[in-house]
Amino acid sequence: MVQEHDHEQRHITIVDENGNEQLCEVIHTFDSEEFGKSYVLYSLVGAEEDDEGQIEIFASAFTPSENGEDGELEPIETEAEWDLIEDVLNQLEDQFDDEEE
Repeated sequence: MVQEHDHEQRHITIVDENGNEQLCEVIHTFDSEEFGKSYVLYSLVGAEEDDEGQIEIFASAFTPSENGEDGELEPIETEAEWDLIEDVLNQLEDQFDDEEE
C-alpha cells in the first residue's frame, strides 16, 4: 500500500556529487508500507524539457527529521523499490493526462 503526502513545502535543496547545491521542485511524496520508507520525486528547478516535452525526474528515499521540516535523502537500494517508483510515476502521469482531457 502506498500513502501519499501533501506537504506545503514544495522545494528542497540537494547537494550533487560535486558539492554544488541544487534547488529542486518536489513533484510527489509517498510512503511504502512494503519497504517501510518514505519517498520523494523531484526535478531541478528550471529544468528544460527534452524533445518529447519531458523533464528528468529524480527519486530518493526520504527520512524526515524529528521536527518534520527537513530530512535526509537516501539512494534507492533495490530493483523492487525502482519498480514501485515507476508504478507511482505511471499513476501520476495517468492522473495528469486525465486532468488535461
